[in-house]
Amino acid sequence: MKIGIGLPNQVRNLNAGVIPAWAALAEQAGFSTVSTVGRLAYPGVMDTVALAAAAGATRTIGLLSTIMLAPAWPGTLFAKEIASIDGVSGGRLTLGIGVGGRADDFLVESSGFADRGRRMDRDLETYRSVWGGEPVGGSPNPAVPPGARQIPLLFGAGSRPALRRMAQHGEGYVSPSVPAAMAGQTFDAARAAWREAGRSGEPRLVAIAYFAIADPDTGRANVADYYADATQFVDIVVDAVRTTPAEITQAVKEFEAIGADELILNPTSDDPGEIASLAELVG
Repeated sequence: MKIGIGLPNQVRNLNAGVIPAWAALAEQAGFSTVSTVGRLAYPGVMDTVALAAAAGATRTIGLLSTIMLAPAWPGTLFAKEIASIDGVSGGRLTLGIGVGGRADDFLVESSGFADRGRRMDRDLETYRSVWGGEPVGGSPNPAVPPGARQIPLLFGAGSRPALRRMAQHGEGYVSPSVPAAMAGQTFDAARAAWREAGRSGEPRLVAIAYFAIADPDTGRANVADYYADATQFVDIVVDAVRTTPAEITQAVKEFEAIGADELILNPTSDDPGEIASLAELVG
């Protein structure tokens, strides 16, 4: 199982300027991936900006969104931005997407909350068209330069429509930030949807867990703040924050045991010292 680390792009009151250096340090420490967590109606750094900054500051580490609220963007615009980040990175981006569950994140009038699932189904075709270099906007011009690729897609959420999209259009599934036993159930559902769709092989399965080494109390408080409006979910996520070496190493064992291909350990502060501390435990 690979071990990645999140970027602190959605930590309240973060110093946004730390993100490029964070990505570079993560690469030097040997993590497989740097990833983002996504909301729009929250005082953080936009996923696309954080991933672009990471792309420019690194050379080999993978880039991942876990997950980006794709229907909050107009489809063609989103596809171009994502292709641009992937191009800058040299083809290191995997796009994790979902429809989202908070109405306040949908800030663009033409991309509202109510019909986000329907738009997702339509926009998936738009992404493929844009990334394939087809003309856009009634122009003879494509939106992307030659050499753009079809970017790998992972899907989050456990609803039947989300799992259907994953099986039809994706390469795998991203579990929510829950304990391994609960994540294992979502992985089983993803595997079942994959088989039902007649896909060969197995889906790529990515797990997420929060950690807080230097300041556990502040770390838990930051996670609670981020998920404050997810009333049925917040206690589960906060209680699952790993704060000791034993808890972190145990989490690695537990997620490996349920068949995760990669575990992303998300920070709860923007202190770059957390990178080296984590690397010592999981390296």
